[in-house]
Amino acid sequence: MKIRGVSYHVEIVGKGEPLVFLHGFTGSSLNWQHLINDFRDYQLICIDILGHGKTDHPSDSSRYEMEEVVEDIIEILNRLTIDKAHIIGYSMGGRLALSLAVLYPHRVKKLVLESSSPGLNTYDERNRRIKSDQALADEIVREGISRFVEKWEKIPLFSSQMMLSDSKKSKLRKQRLLNSEIGLSNSLLGMGTGSQPSWWDSLPKLRIPVLLICGELDQKFCEIAKRMHELLPYSVIKEINQAGHAIHVEQPRIFGKIVIEFLNED
Repeated sequence: MKIRGVSYHVEIVGKGEPLVFLHGFTGSSLNWQHLINDFRDYQLICIDILGHGKTDHPSDSSRYEMEEVVEDIIEILNRLTIDKAHIIGYSMGGRLALSLAVLYPHRVKKLVLESSSPGLNTYDERNRRIKSDQALADEIVREGISRFVEKWEKIPLFSSQMMLSDSKKSKLRKQRLLNSEIGLSNSLLGMGTGSQPSWWDSLPKLRIPVLLICGELDQKFCEIAKRMHELLPYSVIKEINQAGHAIHVEQPRIFGKIVIEFLNED
């Protein structure tokens, strides 16, 4: 799908109310395939976010700015003649989903944010993160995708994934290796946590039902979810046992059950 000058990879499965899936950093639409049967009553729209998977990876990092990528997702919905959709976002995809909901609240029915944040509150926090992301972006280009993925899998955020079966870990690794150095590097520079707008002050004004999901082993993002829950007027929060950052990978059945129950509520 050619969207605002960029070729996007979009997979559409089934019929029913539209449900958009937005993956995390280093991910792709492949990350949601094991959940398709759980959501068979919906029209699933799985998007490879800019710089990831089979979607283009432009050389200009400014094309990856959060507001630019939000416009891309809105244009995809327009092309599919979808006025409103449920949106599920994980980690980076959750920041994108929340950004879309803040900027285009009338296009979102319900919002599911898994291990996500509204960005960083202060200038100093944002500036430190921008420098950190710049260093990591340079490293990805310098050392190549294989070495980066090897290091990325070992960061503390994903320590709970060491409990996954060898076949699941191998599948995740193969998917990550399909990404490109320039796509991941520019994604960090353009829509990283430090670069994106902070939406903390916008949360009390968001009049959309929001499900916040975090894994008990991911204390940092559970604390963020609790703070968001206090500010979002129509939110519920679920902390999942025996799961870390990627609940949809580590506890897929529980993830599917909780999300479907939330979507089905009047």
